[in-house]
Amino acid sequence: MANTASAKKRIRQIEKRTMRNRARRSRLRTFAKKVEKAIAAGSAHEARSALRVMTSELMRAASKGIIHRNVVARKLARLSRRVKALDIAPAS
Repeated sequence: MANTASAKKRIRQIEKRTMRNRARRSRLRTFAKKVEKAIAAGSAHEARSALRVMTSELMRAASKGIIHRNVVARKLARLSRRVKALDIAPAS
């Protein structure tokens, strides 16, 4: 248990930061699911727009230190490749 005032303040700060980071990580998962859903549906236009929004969120998360920038690069490369494949594939 924290005894000093500064230690108590640090605990409060950590709790706030943890909640904020958890919400940001949850948002990332939500956007990822939207992209996955659009890819599964075969909707190239929807997938592109969802990927654009997700790119922005991933970059923001990397700048805030929520996830590493290499993880962002890997996720974007893999999703971009799958979205691009939708454009190439003939419409069913």
